[in-house]
Amino acid sequence: MAAASDHLQQILDTLPSRPGCYIMRDADGVIVYVGKAVNLRSRVRSYFHAQTDSPKTDQLVRRIADIETIIVDSELEALILEMNLIKKHRPKYNIRLKDDKRYPYVKVHWGDPFPKVTVTRRMDVRDGSRYFGPYTSLWAVHQTLALLRKIFGYLTCDRAITGKDPRACLYYDIKLCIAPCIGKASKEDYRAMIDDLCKFLQGRTEPVVKRLRAEMEAASEALQFEKAASIRDQLIAIERVVEKQKVISTEQIDSDVIAFARDKGDACAQVFFIRAGKLIGRESFLLEGAEDADSTEIVSNFITQFYEDAAFVPDEVMLPNDIAEAEIVSQWLRGKRGDKVTLSVPRRGAKHDLIEMATANAAEALSRLHAEREADSSKHVEGMAELQAALQLPRPPARIECFDISHIQGTATVASMVVFAQGAPEKKHYRSFNIRAVEGVDDFASMREALRRRFARWKDAQDRKADAPGKKPDESFALLPDLLLIDGGKGQLGAAVEVLAEAGLTERVPVASLAKQQEEIFLPGQANSILLPRSSQGLFLVQRVRDEAHRFAITHHRQRRQKMGLASQLEAIPGVGPSRRKALLKRFGDVDGIRAASMDELRSVRGITAEVAKAIKDVL
Repeated sequence: MAAASDHLQQILDTLPSRPGCYIMRDADGVIVYVGKAVNLRSRVRSYFHAQTDSPKTDQLVRRIADIETIIVDSELEALILEMNLIKKHRPKYNIRLKDDKRYPYVKVHWGDPFPKVTVTRRMDVRDGSRYFGPYTSLWAVHQTLALLRKIFGYLTCDRAITGKDPRACLYYDIKLCIAPCIGKASKEDYRAMIDDLCKFLQGRTEPVVKRLRAEMEAASEALQFEKAASIRDQLIAIERVVEKQKVISTEQIDSDVIAFARDKGDACAQVFFIRAGKLIGRESFLLEGAEDADSTEIVSNFITQFYEDAAFVPDEVMLPNDIAEAEIVSQWLRGKRGDKVTLSVPRRGAKHDLIEMATANAAEALSRLHAEREADSSKHVEGMAELQAALQLPRPPARIECFDISHIQGTATVASMVVFAQGAPEKKHYRSFNIRAVEGVDDFASMREALRRRFARWKDAQDRKADAPGKKPDESFALLPDLLLIDGGKGQLGAAVEVLAEAGLTERVPVASLAKQQEEIFLPGQANSILLPRSSQGLFLVQRVRDEAHRFAITHHRQRRQKMGLASQLEAIPGVGPSRRKALLKRFGDVDGIRAASMDELRSVRGITAEVAKAIKDVL
């Protein structure tokens, strides 16, 4: 173990012997690890002992250039602070749930008079809605909602519900909506149905079935045979789903079963959701930073990160092994649930069998992931080799950059730059450009502006490297592509060739364009286009890159349009200038959020007086 620098030794000598969190940074100031401790002094100093517990810790300690500590009053506060810091900074050496994006949830807008059911990635328990999830697959969420619509005909339209509309929409005719808009269902009936839907998502089907059977019998006795038949069909649909739910226990309690598998440096956690004794679903979660970590650390980190965003905490959480600080974690879970939560490690019997089954499923998920990676890698290598041969490139295009332009009649024009490395998206290198110097519709000029800015930043990165060798440049601009791909035909290609000549990069950066209509590839100085075979992995690769550039450009263009729309609406409010607009959007997110805010909430924003708050209400 290398000796600590004078700066680090000074920090180690002055560490407090109190609970808290420690933040470790590298020479660039990047946070590489966040941890918690009952005693900060003894825990942080242990990293610099002669013997460490793993190669991963050795690597971490070699990168530490600075340490910051935050003192708190208790272990529970340290746990919560650590979770928030890991979630915010996603340090390289911490175990963390894979993927920067938030997981999707089913959201029931219970606070509305006629609640709708939507999909969201943001959970806000303060808005009065009910949430179910998380799901790891957006496809799985939409499959769930498609099933729910056949059983519970909830609203999907945006019309205001008065019960007096002259006619219902098509969904009523095809039995996917119970049509409160025309008075076919009262507010009370509709909310009762949505409550049944919530119970269904929780796995509590018995009370739903019982109520529907009573309603069916009452309708039949009242000679309302059409209504009785409709409820009968609903019951049949529910029973088909319930038949697929495996009965695990006669105990009517809610449990989550957590297990994990590890292979080739990867870790996968599997969660079985048991509600009222029935297995109603399962989800797999990949973990990053789990190399060389022991089982206790992996399970503990997964529990805190998973339940931090979970919509529901059960009575019991079954684990594959004991965890450190079990009491603190249990106390934290109790705070989230509002009732006691038991952490158990089954050693034998049916519950132990569940752990084994979850472990087997985690191993299967990990094996499937590795098989997919190997298949994708093989296809990527084949695709790059085909492109090298077809485009006569000096080497396989390990780094491909693609540019696309998006606008509506010349307004809010943007350019996208997406990067594929070894045939896979390298999203941290994606960049977008707001086109400023071009007026009206001129895709060629817009492409020239975007490429000039991109290669000017490459030159700046080289200059900074020469002037300050220790300073790390922006890698997205510091590297040159092995293939510059332009979305478009010969005109866009000509714009790119012009910019590369200006930058003196003609010999260093191969360029091609892909025209969508015939999927033709154009090269500089060649009159005829290249048509790759339709089954070619090379064609599939450039299509994926082009489509991703198109998607990214449209996304950024929409965001820019929305911001322009927000600004124009807020600019119309007397007394709301740039700083107040910024403060309002930071607090409420968008115009809808500002519109929905009360006068007191508006006045709580810095700089918003009672007069300005009234003006906001009057205009919006």
